[in-house]
Amino acid sequence: MYLPFTLINSMAHVPHLIIDLALILGAAGITTLIFKRLKQPLVLGYILAGLLVGPNFPLLPTILEIESIRIWADIGVIFLLFGLGLEFSFKKLVKVGGTASITGVIEIGAMLLLGYGTGQWLGWSRMDSLFLGGIIAISSTTIIIRAFDELGLKSRRFVSLVFGILIIEDLVAILLLVLLSTLAVSNQFSGLALLTSILKLGFFLMVWFLVGIFVIPSFLRSIRKYISDETLLILSIGLCFLMVVLVTQAGFSSALGAFVMGSILAETIFVEKIEHLLQPVKDLFGAVFFVSVGMLIEPKLLLEYAGPVALLSAVVILGKSITVTLGTLLSGQSLRHAIQTGMSMTQIGEFSFIIATLGVSLKVTSSFLYPIAVAVSAITTFTTPYMIRLAEPLYVRLERKLPVRWRTFLNNYSASTQRITQVSDWQQVLRTYLPILATNTVICIGIILLVSNYLAPVVTSQIIESSWGEALTALAALSLMAPFLWALSVRKIRTTAYNNLWKNRIFSRGPLVALEGARIAIGIILVGFLLNQLFSLTVGLVGAVLLIVVVLPLFTHRLQETYARIEKLFLYNLHARELSVATTKNGATRKELVPWDAHLAEFEVSPDAKGIGKTLTELAFREKYGVNIVQIERGNQIIVAPRGEERVFPGDTLTVVGTDEQLQRFKPVIEPAPADIPVSPPEVILKQLIVNEQFPFLGMSIRESRIREKTHGLIVGIERNGRRILNPDPSTILEKGDVVWMSGEKKLIQTLGQPAPLPKP
Repeated sequence: MYLPFTLINSMAHVPHLIIDLALILGAAGITTLIFKRLKQPLVLGYILAGLLVGPNFPLLPTILEIESIRIWADIGVIFLLFGLGLEFSFKKLVKVGGTASITGVIEIGAMLLLGYGTGQWLGWSRMDSLFLGGIIAISSTTIIIRAFDELGLKSRRFVSLVFGILIIEDLVAILLLVLLSTLAVSNQFSGLALLTSILKLGFFLMVWFLVGIFVIPSFLRSIRKYISDETLLILSIGLCFLMVVLVTQAGFSSALGAFVMGSILAETIFVEKIEHLLQPVKDLFGAVFFVSVGMLIEPKLLLEYAGPVALLSAVVILGKSITVTLGTLLSGQSLRHAIQTGMSMTQIGEFSFIIATLGVSLKVTSSFLYPIAVAVSAITTFTTPYMIRLAEPLYVRLERKLPVRWRTFLNNYSASTQRITQVSDWQQVLRTYLPILATNTVICIGIILLVSNYLAPVVTSQIIESSWGEALTALAALSLMAPFLWALSVRKIRTTAYNNLWKNRIFSRGPLVALEGARIAIGIILVGFLLNQLFSLTVGLVGAVLLIVVVLPLFTHRLQETYARIEKLFLYNLHARELSVATTKNGATRKELVPWDAHLAEFEVSPDAKGIGKTLTELAFREKYGVNIVQIERGNQIIVAPRGEERVFPGDTLTVVGTDEQLQRFKPVIEPAPADIPVSPPEVILKQLIVNEQFPFLGMSIRESRIREKTHGLIVGIERNGRRILNPDPSTILEKGDVVWMSGEKKLIQTLGQPAPLPKP
């Protein structure tokens, strides 16, 4: 049997791109096997594969269409950043805490300056030095996670701090990509220009996040029953590239768009599924990207710049270990945890390659910088496990060498920074006001820009070519802005802290009135700016005052309802992932037996449900409601076709067969009513309290104080006269001067009073 001539002819003329991909993936596959065998990071194997098939290594077949491969590499960067965004989540950033934030800012700032200074000392150009600072500032999340896994350290306390710092680094790396792109294009180092870029970036990030969380989860939820694995993969990748296009149109990098869309999808109930489906695609394009990194390495340049490579490797290892350790100490962690954290982050990785690639693509960095960055990454990657192992011996030796006075000071400083600090009424008021002002202002500005740049030209030129067109445009814009303007300027925000301040007539009422006036002024400025774009300044100011002061208060009730619905939907989308209940566990599959017009439904047994602990025979669900219990899911156990003697317990997931009417009657009996607004789980903390005259349980025993019931927590330790009592007996009396270590709900612990400051050593 012979193949058709056309097929034979097409096989004889395989496009160069396919041949190049065969070389890339073949070399990557071989090096992956070798590096897996050697238990080394696969990233280094990909880079070596790129070197072998690149134009600078003539002993093997060479890639022909390098530009096409670079396009594939750009797609690889998009997928890498998209995957990073899926793991990022803005809520994780909120939960990072002050320790990781302080440490991350100190480390990144110091490494940026150190990299820039080293580049200038080596005689490099200003742009090379700037990019060098960005390259050595960001540690490798992949390498650190792999090292922790291999060393069995993921359960250690300092590891959570390292992950928090990595989250801060990821966010700063995105900012660096944007700022370095701006600097490279404009070639200006004006502080005002940089500030403008940062503000513009912050504005667009907030707009995309707010709109994305409001729209995308709702859209995915509305089409949930039509989503298959294939559809979800295509949708998520399509949304990623759509955001890439929007972000590049706004003047930012494609990597930022991919990261933003990933972080938005990270808040949806589909994120785990998307990550699973995206993994092979991300691995494929990521491999192409890292191979393209290796293709740009010139062995001759590495030999020529062996000195700078060794110097920069030392700068990364020493600089990061010292700056991270100091930052962790300043944030209030112990010396042991500070050293362990610092020694874990002494490498550069994926983001360093992306930043170096940016310099090459924009043609603003010298040819030697890229291979130097790759070489430094390879060296610091190999040293990472040894640095982590060295942390504990270094701490033991350093503690022995430190004077007693220094050790006492560090211990007291660490203890004092971990105390519960008093939050003043003004702080509480500002924490309530500022998010409301910021989010609603950003949304209003976004609507104004959208209307003035896109809607107004279309209406006035193609629909109504007169002043009526401008009036129609203004009316549409004000209608969209009305709920947010009401929340910004008119809505009454009265908290307990606000009322406490209002009672203080002398010192607080003036600033509170000024705060309310500022809210109204911001609303007037926004409306005036919109109307000024369409009419004149006079019309804008008059119309703004009338709208904010007269019109919005008249429609308070309707605007309040509208804003409440918007806010409720946004909060539900934001918390949907935590509130969702998985339909399968451990791969167990439910039997879908649907008789006639009945169908399957799931109900979670509430702790408040009637008949808890009774058997199915005693509950008689079939006789009372006409439904049948076909399956009970209890933890890791799946009970299919349960017998009548099977009991029902809180937390069980019942798979029930019945008609709509039967299930509607059955639901209130077994399942709790959904809350209007999702409630986040309580935050459990470990904190210190000083027992002084204001401490409510001074002189009482632990049992008498009933602290367990009042704080949902425990007293896990007491420091008394330099002696530490671990797990004290319930009969222990709380004495003045005791340092009590408590574990419990943060809000409840704060009600016990504020600790006195520690005495100076």
